[in-house]
Amino acid sequence: MDLVKEVYGLAKKLPPEEKYALSDQLRRAVVSVPSNIAEGSGRDSEKEYVRFLSIAKGSACEVETQLTVCCSIGYLDQGDIEAVLALCTEVEKMLSSLAKKISSRKN
Repeated sequence: MDLVKEVYGLAKKLPPEEKYALSDQLRRAVVSVPSNIAEGSGRDSEKEYVRFLSIAKGSACEVETQLTVCCSIGYLDQGDIEAVLALCTEVEKMLSSLAKKISSRKN
């Protein structure tokens, strides 16, 4: 949820012409992270949970890419995104660790 808050703050800094393009895509991707975690945890099998954790991780990677694009085209400064990129990396590691833990319980 911290990642969502941070990304929404950055999305507000994007120019108005990006409201329905990059800004919208960035917000949808970041909301997808906790949404997929929640959906996976509500599924009936650990295999499905792990699959949704993988989707959540992919969404976090998508956020990283979109933030990098924002920086490369001059919408955001590197300083604006560094802490959020670090948070993305932390979230991705947590998701991988959780998926690995769940998968190892099956064996």
